[in-house]
Amino acid sequence: MASNASEAGAGPAKESTSYLSPLYISVPESSWPIVYHPSYNISFAGLEKLHPFDSGKWGKIVGFLIEAGLLQQHQLVQPLEAQEADLLKVHTADYLNSLKWSANVARVTEVGLVAMLPNFIVQRKVLKPFRFHVGGTVLAAKLALDRGWAINIGGGFHHCCGYRGGGFCAYADITMAVKFLQRGYAGPQSQIQRAMIVDLDAHQGNGHERDFLGDKTVFILDAYNVQIYPGDNAAKPAISCSVDLTAGVGDNAYLDEVSKALEESLNGSFQPQLVLYNAGTDIMDGDPLGLMRITPNGIIKRDELVFRACRTRSIPVVMVTSGGYQRSNARVIADSILNLRDKGLIEGPTAG
Repeated sequence: MASNASEAGAGPAKESTSYLSPLYISVPESSWPIVYHPSYNISFAGLEKLHPFDSGKWGKIVGFLIEAGLLQQHQLVQPLEAQEADLLKVHTADYLNSLKWSANVARVTEVGLVAMLPNFIVQRKVLKPFRFHVGGTVLAAKLALDRGWAINIGGGFHHCCGYRGGGFCAYADITMAVKFLQRGYAGPQSQIQRAMIVDLDAHQGNGHERDFLGDKTVFILDAYNVQIYPGDNAAKPAISCSVDLTAGVGDNAYLDEVSKALEESLNGSFQPQLVLYNAGTDIMDGDPLGLMRITPNGIIKRDELVFRACRTRSIPVVMVTSGGYQRSNARVIADSILNLRDKGLIEGPTAG
């Protein structure tokens, strides 16, 4: 385990590489930089209902955006499924092999009955959707560099690192998105050196933190409830700016703390070339796991705050949707994206 942790925490590869990831597909100018695939949604004989996460929320978000007239179905960007060759750029072979055992996937997804299913079914019904999310986050990060902003309607699996998963997170999409761009896997014209992760999910982002331990090319701002899962003290040294919150925090205190931390981080000497924003909505009042008391309007203001801070500084920003364990989350996320449009912080394609 120690050797794996060291490997996962190492900085970007120093050697030059000619590898180009097939996940970076060509995107027409007529598309919004909003990434989604119908395969994101997990549905299998009601098994998905055994976890509090709404595993169909991503499709609902898209439905609300289309209904509101923001875009049409054909203007969405459909990502490819991440394949083993890409996953191995960040994940250890041992970890990926462990997912070939249903019991291990059951532990990662926190759904015990998954352990009783044949693994080929688990691969197709559970892990394949996650791999599409990964492809979406990797592609969206490149789109943000090209367009100034991008949103992956899914992704944000911040409890998974290169050598282990957990908390409903089977693959480290955040780590992959950052490291792929740092290593030039999208081509030299899209290569970056410095990235900032702004993690505003209710839970500590211990996965990407373990991956970037000791890596000075990645700045991590993490605002989370210190009283809940995962309480990963070993990962905390990777946090560059920690906002320690407690259960019951409300809009005013939360937004004040986040705003202050974001301004201090972006006004510092780090100067990121990309901000990856993990926009979990499990901070919302009533969430059974986040235990915070942020209103839907507070979430909308939070997202606006992050996008405004990045876009006024001309820093490309990519948003992933991460956690949120209430049926109303999809509506709130869609409303937040519509608000970003209304405030001029995101804009449509140049071509119709």
